[in-house]
Amino acid sequence: MTTPQTTLLITVTGRDRPGVTSRLFAILAGYPLTVMDIEQVVIRGRLVLAGVSALAADLGLEAEITTGTDRPGSSSSSAESARRGRLHVTVLGSPLVPAAITAIAGRIAASGANIDRISRLAQRPVTCIELDVSGGNPAVLRADLARAAAEQGVDVAVQRGGLHRRAMRLIVMDVDSTLIQDEVIDLLAARAGCAAEVAKVTESAMRGDLDFASSLRERVALLAGLEAGVLDEVRGELRLTAGARTLIGTLGGLGYKFGIVSGGFVQVIEPLAAELGIGYVAANVLEIAAGKLTGRLSGPVIDRAGKADALRRFAADAGVPLSQTVAIGDGANDLDMIAAAGLGVAFNAKPVVRDAADTSLSVPYLDAVLYLLGISSEEVAAAAAIAGPLGCRAGVRLTVSTASHLSETCLYKRQTRRILFAYRITFARYEKLRGPSTETPRTRLYGVSPTPAQR
Repeated sequence: MTTPQTTLLITVTGRDRPGVTSRLFAILAGYPLTVMDIEQVVIRGRLVLAGVSALAADLGLEAEITTGTDRPGSSSSSAESARRGRLHVTVLGSPLVPAAITAIAGRIAASGANIDRISRLAQRPVTCIELDVSGGNPAVLRADLARAAAEQGVDVAVQRGGLHRRAMRLIVMDVDSTLIQDEVIDLLAARAGCAAEVAKVTESAMRGDLDFASSLRERVALLAGLEAGVLDEVRGELRLTAGARTLIGTLGGLGYKFGIVSGGFVQVIEPLAAELGIGYVAANVLEIAAGKLTGRLSGPVIDRAGKADALRRFAADAGVPLSQTVAIGDGANDLDMIAAAGLGVAFNAKPVVRDAADTSLSVPYLDAVLYLLGISSEEVAAAAAIAGPLGCRAGVRLTVSTASHLSETCLYKRQTRRILFAYRITFARYEKLRGPSTETPRTRLYGVSPTPAQR
């Protein structure tokens, strides 16, 4: 049986001004805490905020500290659906510690911007919070926060406020190491007995000695004579990235369209796209004769420029402007499409891609993209519980702990309706009071997770 964790709910009230969040978390960073939840609302410049007595006195605020327990499946708040502010700053961490929030909030305050509201989008296995910020320059703030994020080991995204994110209607993803965990060419090479040779060509391309098209042709040539039936076998071995079904099912249920672009091969990924309900596919075609691979490609190579062209074709066919597209990738081949899309996301990507993208994700969960669109894990869970077709399409299950979480969330909203400015923070493992923790770390997911058969 899981032992309940001691938690602290810290509430501070008073007049709002820039720097309060940074000061609060600077104090808390001195303690071995994990941020479990955080929420802030500004109305008429008033604030109910939590911290320690010394901080409250220093800022001329009143403080209240409440202890409690955190049991599996429970939580005492939820992000409300309403969002306001000129910019959305999304912060993801696993775990998310006070020092990271200190750094992010400090950079925001230093830029002259103000945090108007903070809400939580996800709690486990990744903690994600969203800050509504006013008075900031998006380009400057994005650069400043990117540096802070790298220093703190978290992910940060800065986007325009309002309904801009909800206007995204087309998601286009790379396949190898993005939609799936594998590299298809490596799986084929292993079956053909030329894995070492293919690896050498890949390494040469990464050094810049060969361009992508030349390196791909060299690697495909090594597959000559491989039985075409092996393509079906490799297709059966593909492992979806965690959260892929949740991302596609959730957004598909909301009317989003999906496309995949790959330097891999149509014969392997097209059936996967059909299974997932992905409407657009662009990839290379392996030439087959007499039931065997010839070692040649048929048609043009889908390279860096080809991926960007595919994004534009998909958008035109779907009737979606490029400003309402999202491109997700991990390699240099994805740079052009990431630059062309309305939102470019580097997913566990190489440094050059992270630097070029609008935002990056370093967590191994593809459904974290939902948080960048302002969709919380609780909203995903509620949709899966209410809309049967969405749950089936997403291939997800709603855990019992999620149901309890949603119930308690509704209660919290009713209780806090009267507060002018609410800033709610919950911490786990407050070892300063309890002493070293002896309990086994928990791995339960809050929200929606793939079923074991789909992992």
